[in-house]
Amino acid sequence: MRRFSTALLAAVTLSGALSAVPAQAHDRQPPLGIADCTATACHFDVPPGTYDVTVRLGGATASSTAITGETRRSLLPETAVAAGAHLTRRFTVNVRTPEGEPTGPDGTPGLDLALAGSAPALAGIRVTPARHARQVILIGDSTVCDQPADPYSGWGQQLPQYLRRGLSVANYADSGESTVTYLQNPQLWATVQPLIRPGDLVLVQLAHNDKTTDEATYRANLTTLVAGIRDKGGEPVLVTPIVRRWFSPDGTLNNTTALLVNGLGVDLPAVVRSVAAAENVALIDLTAKTKALVESLGAEGSKSIYLYNEKRDNTHTSVHGATVYAGLVRDELLARHLVPKGTVRVG
Repeated sequence: MRRFSTALLAAVTLSGALSAVPAQAHDRQPPLGIADCTATACHFDVPPGTYDVTVRLGGATASSTAITGETRRSLLPETAVAAGAHLTRRFTVNVRTPEGEPTGPDGTPGLDLALAGSAPALAGIRVTPARHARQVILIGDSTVCDQPADPYSGWGQQLPQYLRRGLSVANYADSGESTVTYLQNPQLWATVQPLIRPGDLVLVQLAHNDKTTDEATYRANLTTLVAGIRDKGGEPVLVTPIVRRWFSPDGTLNNTTALLVNGLGVDLPAVVRSVAAAENVALIDLTAKTKALVESLGAEGSKSIYLYNEKRDNTHTSVHGATVYAGLVRDELLARHLVPKGTVRVG
């Protein structure tokens, strides 16, 4: 039997209408609500699918709550609530198996949420199947994926916190994948393509591991992905790769290693831009955006974006860096009118 802290029990009393989902007359299952939570986490026994979550935050004392879910996905940024006040927030979450990287372990069945922040306070929660959610499907590598453990984080892992109810992130990025391996592995493209529904956005960022892919093959692979997304009624968005943190003596990023010119001399971001233009596909030039940011921070200031301080790693991002880069993606989704303004959290 779960225990509740005194503060949480008091908060439950205040939760009112948000404390549970009304049960259908023919449904004898317990409603999905606060009874499925402890002071630090919630677990809901639901099958794979997409779910709307409504939370009521706050309590008798000042609080500050963040929510993560499944494999360390950031679903709600830290939100402060004054003493005696309450705030309602909503988001949509994708539940699947495997719950993290497509080639990783299955994870825990159902929906798992964790309460974080400096002073978390959950007053009420409601979980219901999402009826009209649009998917933002991510295809990518380790710089995008739901990383299983600290200190690593992909920008796709942080993107959900910027989206409101009605948009879910289904992150099918996988560590170590190139355009070649993503298309070849039945756990990846062959699994993802059938899940694409008409109107879904599908963001593709694959380049970091195409170190020996020739230009013709790389171009053909991107074109295959674009065509396959369109075949299902999805909207493809090509994303140039995030830069690596490798500086030249003049304080700019190295033109080959940092900007992803591969071992055959193929300028991979340039090919992505070319394919986007040729196929009339929306482009998010994350290479240009991250280059400008990293160079503005300089060699020292940009260390916190990557895992340099922990791992001497200039390719993979920290939670902080992934959150910043996810914010750049959010801004581009808005600027290109790929998602409605009302479905994006900007503050």
